[in-house]
This record gives sequence, C-alpha cells and structure tokens, in this order.
Amino acid sequence: QVQLVESGGGLVQPGGSLRLSCAVSGVTADFDAIGWFRQAPGKEREAVGCVEISDGTTWYVDSAKGRFTISRDNAKNTVDLQMNSLKPEDTGVYYCATGARIRPGALLYPLEYDYWGQGTQVTVSS
Repeated sequence: QVQLVESGGGLVQPGGSLRLSCAVSGVTADFDAIGWFRQAPGKEREAVGCVEISDGTTWYVDSAKGRFTISRDNAKNTVDLQMNSLKPEDTGVYYCATGARIRPGALLYPLEYDYWGQGTQVTVSS
C-alpha cells in the first residue's frame, strides 16, 4: 500500500527558508518519480519539481530553479524539499505524490501522478 506523508510546513518570512519532508512507503522501483506540487487558494495545483526513482535525476519548474532543492534519503525513505529565498507567491499547500504510469516527458504534470499525500501548509508572509 502506497502512503505519502508530508511534514515541515509553517509560517516563514519572505526571504526565509523552510524544509519539507515526504515520508514514503510502499513505493517500489516500478514507480517513476516522487514529485512535489503546490496549490495556492483559487489556483490549480502546479508542479514544483520531482526526483526520478530510477536514477535520482531531479527536475524543477522555472520558478523553483536556484531556490528549491529536492533530495532523497533512501535509508530513511524520505524525499525532502529545501526551499530558500521564499516569496509570498510560494504560499500554498504543498503535496508530494508518486505514480507508476507517468508518460515520458510528463514528470511535472500533476494529472500523471496517482498517489498523493494530505499536504502541508506553507505561508510566506511578514
């Protein structure tokens, strides 16, 4: 049974940092990636980035490049999202997700992912 549990959200000032963690269970080598997504109020869910399970390659959307880093700890079965230089527009509920049928080139498409965590709130505000 696949289970994903996010933690680490909270309130942070603009320019600050926050580290989110996704505890993963039930995900095997048959799965394609662990992705991080976010959803702001009134907006569609969007990708932040992902890490491929096969070789650890990471991919990011343009708004996350240079500020966010995804890392995985195979011993702890966690995938972390380190967020630096946070902006108010980074506010939202952050989710981790996974899937085993993600089409090539579609790693950053939310609809490609079948399993989702419950989300953790991140608020960037002074």
